[in-house]
Amino acid sequence: MQIKPRQHLLDIWQAISRHSFADGSWEWGDPDRRSSVADAERLLCLMYPATEIPAFRLDDPDTTERDVQTALKNAGGRVEIPAKLVSILGDFMRNHTTDDKRPSFSGGHYFVSADPDLELTEEQRSIGVVDSYSMSITLCLATLGFLKVYSSKTRRADVRAQIEELRAATETRLTAAMVSLLRSFTVNVFDPDEPQGRTLCGVLGQGRLSERVVVERFQRRFEALRATIGESLTLGVDIADRLKDENQLFECGWAWTLVKDAPPVDTTEPIGPQPIGTARPIPYLYFTVVALDGIQDLFSDRTLTLGLLTIEQQRLAEALRLRWEITQQYWSGIARFNEATWPLEDIPWRTTGQRLESEYFSLCVASILVHDLVRRRATDDDLTRTVAVMERLAERGRISSRLMVGDKAIHLHSPGIRLPLQGSSETGNPMQWTMGDFSAMLLKRSIQLCTLSRNITSHDRLLRLAEKIFDHMWKRRITTGVGAGLWDNVGSAFPEATVEQLALSWGVTERVIECMVAGRQLYVQSPIRSSDLINYASWLLSEATHLLGNEQLEPTSALDASRGLALKGVEVKLNRARDLVDRQPGTAVALTMEILGELDGLALARQTASRGV
Repeated sequence: MQIKPRQHLLDIWQAISRHSFADGSWEWGDPDRRSSVADAERLLCLMYPATEIPAFRLDDPDTTERDVQTALKNAGGRVEIPAKLVSILGDFMRNHTTDDKRPSFSGGHYFVSADPDLELTEEQRSIGVVDSYSMSITLCLATLGFLKVYSSKTRRADVRAQIEELRAATETRLTAAMVSLLRSFTVNVFDPDEPQGRTLCGVLGQGRLSERVVVERFQRRFEALRATIGESLTLGVDIADRLKDENQLFECGWAWTLVKDAPPVDTTEPIGPQPIGTARPIPYLYFTVVALDGIQDLFSDRTLTLGLLTIEQQRLAEALRLRWEITQQYWSGIARFNEATWPLEDIPWRTTGQRLESEYFSLCVASILVHDLVRRRATDDDLTRTVAVMERLAERGRISSRLMVGDKAIHLHSPGIRLPLQGSSETGNPMQWTMGDFSAMLLKRSIQLCTLSRNITSHDRLLRLAEKIFDHMWKRRITTGVGAGLWDNVGSAFPEATVEQLALSWGVTERVIECMVAGRQLYVQSPIRSSDLINYASWLLSEATHLLGNEQLEPTSALDASRGLALKGVEVKLNRARDLVDRQPGTAVALTMEILGELDGLALARQTASRGV
């Protein structure tokens, strides 16, 4: 199924409009299914495309496209929609603010009890989570950008008052989310003889290298990074002295929430009291990927161009950027630890802290590697090997292959992979987090790699893979009832399997939206250029230029005006082909072929006329 970002986004927006604006007013839905994460995901389904894609803008009613108005007709007219968004976003900010005026980032119903017979307390469900911190960064930046434009387009006094209130609340939430991400980052140091150390040595050595060799290579590979971490990280993390011991191994990334004993971050912004940390200082691959996705929005062209960050937020953003770069370098180095056979290629990945293994964790490591490849513009070899990993993950996840009887791969999709949240038992019953977005994450990373690839073979492989995954995801839309046209009905993609029928998932729906935004970025960039095709086009242009010059030497009578117009048209096309030869050599070839045909026709007509005379 071909990925058509514009058409598919319009379909999704139409479904959201039917669901959330059924009677013209926004409906938040079942309170028991709400949380700061789910509400942010739901709002991002609208706000993310509206701020990332010019054709989907909602902040200037005069520029709202007609098909966008049609898709959101349940929400009102083009003038009403932005005003309603201001009101809805204001509700979100108020609903997720505590009594002491502190932004709340609770996981809510996304937290589940490790023991199905035991219920979680309200206090446990109110604990903040990295998903919410990261989503809040993306949502707040989208909101601030939206308000910056819309505030200059409306003259309604009541709306302008709401805008100012919303802007202040959004800036406070953005700062609180950034501070929380700083306090959720951790560096875990451990001895090679500890269980974590043995697991990491096993992953890196792959049964081919001894523990001693692995430790020696680890020391050499991460010597500079170890020094950077020890010398540069100050805000929100207390680096253990053990990091200075080069015989120790370490991991870095994000825990599931604020790390226990993480020091408060000094800030001049009024974010209220900073909560006490809960999580053990152990990175999670899943939450690390989520954090990296949100942090990169702080450095996007749009954020910088619109000047969305205050001076204090810029200081916090630089601290997060350092962690963003360190984390990518670390996990990219781990994924490609051995040149001959990457640890990433040994699927499934085994986590050290949680001692679990799954294709999902392989996808998480691959996702961080994709971040790093985009950051440093990868080599063709790195891309080719990463493409092969993506193809294998699609096959093992039964996206591009057949589901067998009793196949455990179905658990990647339903109910998803369960993560034990280490440290949560100190607050009550042990908690877990469910990850059911394997297919959507694989689709997003495949599209991002396809955007990055400048190798035609790898590009085509990734595009075919992305289309297969998208076809799989499109089948999983809910077809009837509440949420029709949205996600996630896993059973429709795996009719031969018995899966639990889940409620509407804003998490999966929002990730599909992210895929469409990434797909748009894929198509707006210039196509891959072939040096052979550029040379071929240049030879054709040379011949066409010569023949045109020859034709222009021939006299054109006043009675033969059509020949003069034809020559003028050929000259215009030739100039167009010259402009395109470096950027779109294939198009230049097509235009030049057409020019050569026209010139030959003119020459033939002239010769025929000459013989007749």
